[in-house]
Order: sequence, then structure tokens, then C-alpha cells
Amino acid sequence: MPGTVLLLAAAPVGRGRLVDAASVLPVLAAVAPSVLSGTDTATVVELADPLEPQAVLTRLRAAAAAPGPLTVFLTGQLQLDRRQRLPHLALARTTPATVRYTALPWHWLREELRLRPDGTTTVVADLHADAESWELLRGRPLDRGHNIALYGRIAPPPARRTVAAPAYMRAVATILRSGHRPLPAELHEQALSRLTDEDGGPGLVLTAPGPGPADPHTTITACVQAGRHGDADALAARWERAAALAHGAASEDALHWAEVRADLAMFAGDAARSCRAWLTVAATRLAVGQAADAMAVETAVDRAHHQWGLIHDPEQARELGSVLAELRGRVPGRREGALDHVRRQLSQLQTQA
Repeated sequence: MPGTVLLLAAAPVGRGRLVDAASVLPVLAAVAPSVLSGTDTATVVELADPLEPQAVLTRLRAAAAAPGPLTVFLTGQLQLDRRQRLPHLALARTTPATVRYTALPWHWLREELRLRPDGTTTVVADLHADAESWELLRGRPLDRGHNIALYGRIAPPPARRTVAAPAYMRAVATILRSGHRPLPAELHEQALSRLTDEDGGPGLVLTAPGPGPADPHTTITACVQAGRHGDADALAARWERAAALAHGAASEDALHWAEVRADLAMFAGDAARSCRAWLTVAATRLAVGQAADAMAVETAVDRAHHQWGLIHDPEQARELGSVLAELRGRVPGRREGALDHVRRQLSQLQTQA
């Protein structure tokens, strides 16, 4: 499956700059996308000294939604907002007084990546901290979330009026330019070994491998049990998109995830969405030549029929009932009178118009 790579280098313009973050981008950009991502093919997105946190968030959100492995190479500096004292990635317009409004909160990055499947997300970070951030992070590590493999280092503030070089990320890029991509943990150790005292040393070392690939159904089930129906559907939708991209929208893998989403809508109490999803699954199976009496086709239509009976909104029931009646004409199923039932219910709905 194709990978996605996000190269993000950010630091304030002017006296507040602690690190020349963007200087490493040409070295990273010279590495083949397949080596950066560890996949046969990859899309690379580059952000150099961005101005607005919302613009970074938009790019980050798009990268997080892409199927396949995601690798983020993050270079920059951390500062605290004065109200909540939460770490932020400083951007071009950030000053100590405007961190809250002009920098990217670290928890935004964590939240955008938290729904990705386990074992698919790696963040390689070379960060320099200002004095306040450094003191806080020495006792409170960055929260990476449960599913992100995070490698890198946080360097202490450089000497006054000095702009540091992103030595750790430059070492990473130099290793990758050889054309070989070691496993992230090995790449991390090799890069650390190249740092000197002049580079600020290793600083606070970030080594959180994250979980290996897990059965996504387990995570989805946990979301449903916790009442987080939106999260469950978002995760299933990502797996559906990935399966469609890899195998086609009508493949069994993609249809499986479409069926999972139909069930998730039922668990969430959204009968109309569940009915619509089952109708789509049935129509897709018929369109690729599956028989009308095939179990998977009959099951999809039967479940659509059941969910249709639970729809309270007359307009939605009329709309979906027309589609269901057409499908029932082709897939009568094994319950006698199913088509007649749809027609009677539709007739009653028409009188309510």
C-alpha cells in the first residue's frame, strides 16, 4: 500500500528562533520517497516555516486520513502557552506572548493521529525547547498518544543569541540518503550516535515504539462499548478507504468494511444510515455479478429491510423505501411476502405526504 510522508519544519522568524529548522528540508527532500516512507511508493508533503496553525492542521488532517503507513518528520521548537502551559510547536509568527494563537498545540497533532490503525504511524522529531518548555518536559514527557511510534530528541535551549542546527534530523536524512531505510528504532539509534556536544547532545531522548499492528475490530468494538460511535465509524471508514484503494471498491475487503459501518450505524441508533449502507452493499454485490440468491446479497437486503422499518422520518423512509422495493423485486429473499410488505408500507407513507 502506498505511504504518506509529511516533512514539517517550523520555527519563528526573528529573534525568537532557536533552531534553523527549514535548513534540513533540502537534505530530506533529496531522499527517495520510498526510502522516507519504507513503502514501494509514497506521497510526500512538505511544509517549510508555515505561518498559520490552521493551515498546518489541514495538511496534518489530510495526511492522517490517507490510507497506508504515515511517517512524519518533524523539526522545530517547543514553547509553552502562558495560560495553560501546554507545549506548542512554534510557527513563523510565534512570539512568547502569542503562542496560544500562532503556534500548533502538540495535542492537536496527537488527536489527529489517534484514530489511525495501530502500527501505521511513525513520528521522527528533532525539537529544541525554550527555557520554560525544557524545565517542564524534563519532568513531564510529551504525550504521544497510544498508537504513535515516536522517535527523536528534544534539545535544550541553545546559547543566547545562537540559532542551533537540527543535527539529529540532519543525521537521519544523511543515513536515509544512502538509499537504505533501517527500522525506525535502528535509524534513531544511528542518528543519536552521530550527535556531539556541539549539537546539544542527545538531550531528552524520545523512544516510544508504539503498539504493533492490531486487529482493528478490537479497537472499534472498544469504541462502541465506550459510546464513541463517531470514532468507531471514522476508524472503520479509514479501513474501508484503504481496502478500496488496495483492492477496489467492490472487493470483499472493502465490502466487509462497508458492512461493518452499516452495523456501526445500527449500534449508534441511526437506522436510516444503516439502511442506506446495507442497500449500497447489496447493489454493489449485484453489480459485480453476484447472484440474487447468494447469501451475502440476501443478508444485505434483509438487514436493509429491517433497518428501514425502524426509520421514523417519513421523508427518509419514502426515499429509502423506493430503493428497497426495487431491490426486493430482484432479491425477494427467503421470507415470504417481503416485497408485498415494502409496498404496503410505502403506500401508507405516501398517504402521510
